Amino acid sequence: MEFAFSDEQEMIRESAEGFLADVSASAAVRAAMASELGYDPALWRRLCGEMVWPAIHIPEQYGGLGLGFVELAILLEQMGRRLLCSPFFASACLATPALLLGGNQAQKAHWLPRLADGSLTASLAFSSNGRWDLDAVQASARAEGSGFVLDGVLRQVVDGHSAGLLIVAARGEQGIELFAVAADSAGLQRCLKPTLDQTRRLAEVELRQVYVSADARLGAPGQGAALLERVLQLACVALAAEQTGGAQQALDLTLAYTAERQQFGRAIASFQAIKHRAADMMLEVECARSAAYYAACVAEEALAANGDATVAGELPLAAALAKARCSEAFFHCAAEAIQLHGGVGFTWEYDPHLYFKRARASEAFLGAPSWHRERIAAALLGATA
Repeated sequence: MEFAFSDEQEMIRESAEGFLADVSASAAVRAAMASELGYDPALWRRLCGEMVWPAIHIPEQYGGLGLGFVELAILLEQMGRRLLCSPFFASACLATPALLLGGNQAQKAHWLPRLADGSLTASLAFSSNGRWDLDAVQASARAEGSGFVLDGVLRQVVDGHSAGLLIVAARGEQGIELFAVAADSAGLQRCLKPTLDQTRRLAEVELRQVYVSADARLGAPGQGAALLERVLQLACVALAAEQTGGAQQALDLTLAYTAERQQFGRAIASFQAIKHRAADMMLEVECARSAAYYAACVAEEALAANGDATVAGELPLAAALAKARCSEAFFHCAAEAIQLHGGVGFTWEYDPHLYFKRARASEAFLGAPSWHRERIAAALLGATA
């Protein structure tokens, strides 16, 4: 694998860095997270029309740019740096992979062009009990006529309050199945939930005898569990890239503050103890970045393989490693940023508390580091048994 950016990838990084520094500064983030929708619709239109970001890893035949998961990770790292409030993660990193891996040609042709141009936003709804494995799927799918009836409550749905399409996981006679469900379907109700991280909205979705046609099912009958596993692994990789960006910004904010803060007649950045802690933060960031981009390379191969277990067999371990490592790095850097800012570190006027909240929330989302390490250990023990 090539771990240096190509000229095109470096151009994407520089473009995203400059654009987000302008449109997602602290004031813009605070305004968006206080709004009813949770993001700025005008900015979302710019992301879609001017930057064309939702289309980045959608194939060209469906109106996308046809780029890979590494390019997606580059964008996510910069979004994480600026705490961008938008439905991008839910649409591009949760719903789009489900359609790419599980959708048939008709489903892809119907949904992907609208996701690519941003006229439609989507999310994944699968967990009913706060877990992040297949046991989280508790909603039911009952065959009726030529379609299915869905019932259940789905929690912690990212941007589920505003998404136009929900990829719903439910249990049927043949196990877990995934369905593409329009958010305005009869019997579907959504409720926004208050959370620690105001920059990322979570909703609860209730399905009350929601009828969907057989055409709404993604993938072959009985293949939903494997499809959901693969989608969640890709989502972990995407979240790891975003966490890397957050960790980098926590470090950058700390370096800038300690260079300005004077104590005993000199900047506190000159104190040896501060230098050591900043160096530790930098080490965490670089290790996280290595894990995130390695996993992004593996994810790109997995998407290209379109579910081929032989080619994509490395993805579960790479995704678990990246999610565990980047979660811990982000939380460490965010906590250190608050400590090194001193008394103002957790005040509303300064930004470290925003990164601390995002770090804590994203650490738990899609599985805590200890849970992912247990999965890695179980896989390695199984391979050597």
